[in-house]
Formats: sequence, C-alpha cells, structure tokens
Amino acid sequence: MSNWTATTTTSATPEQLLEVLTHPDRIQDWAPVDFDVDDWRRLSAGTRTRVTGRLAGVAVEFDVEIHAADEAGLQLSADGPIGLDVHYELAQASSGSALNASVSLRGGGGLTGRLVANATKALLSAGALEGATGRIARAAEMPALAA
Repeated sequence: MSNWTATTTTSATPEQLLEVLTHPDRIQDWAPVDFDVDDWRRLSAGTRTRVTGRLAGVAVEFDVEIHAADEAGLQLSADGPIGLDVHYELAQASSGSALNASVSLRGGGGLTGRLVANATKALLSAGALEGATGRIARAAEMPALAA
C-alpha cells in the first residue's frame, strides 16, 4: 500500500470546507481528475455511487462508498481497477481551519490495474493531492452557492 498526505490552512470554517467537499456542484472545482458520477447528490455517510472517467488514457470505473461526512471531515473508499482510501480531516485552527488529506492506494491486479496504479502514483507523487487541498481551501473561502 502506498500513502500520500497533504495539509493546508484556510480562513474558511470547517463547515465551509465540508460544503466544498460534499456538494456535487463544488466537487468538480477541486477534483484532481475529471469524472462522471451515476448519482449526483450530496455526499453523506452511507452514500454509494459509481464514478467513471479516464486515467492514463484508460476508461476506469470505481464504486465509491462514503464512510463519513461530518464536522470531522470526509472519509471514502473507491474500488475499481485499484483501491483508494481517502480521508479529508477538518480541524479548527487559530485563524480558520486546517485541512489534512490522505490517500492510500491499494494496488491493482492485471495489466489495467498496474497501469492505473502507476498513473495514480505518478499523479499523487507530482502533487495532485496538494493541488486539490489548495483548490478546496480557495473554494471554501468563496461565497456559498445559492440553495
């Protein structure tokens, strides 16, 4: 298993960060890879959906399960050609909030799994998680969407 972490601070509140992490219209603003979702609704604990996209020129599908989405953060797993365990931890900080992100990659089998695993490792090693946490923080500092 390979792991990556990133941390950023923001003037936004944990509630504002959670809104950006879980609102379907805001996720596309910060996600490191373009994707389509079968059932676009707010992410909440127990939510399951299928995500499709392209990685390294290969069509991929993941079954995503949200384990937690609350004031402590967002925790999910994605299973497809590879497995991903993702955790965004939210904490109050002196001038706003801290966002701690972690991604664990569970290797894939077969040619497609190895290709997708290597592409994912390359993206994460090149700073995709740091970029995503920065975009999350900036989006959370912007005014909320109308209901």
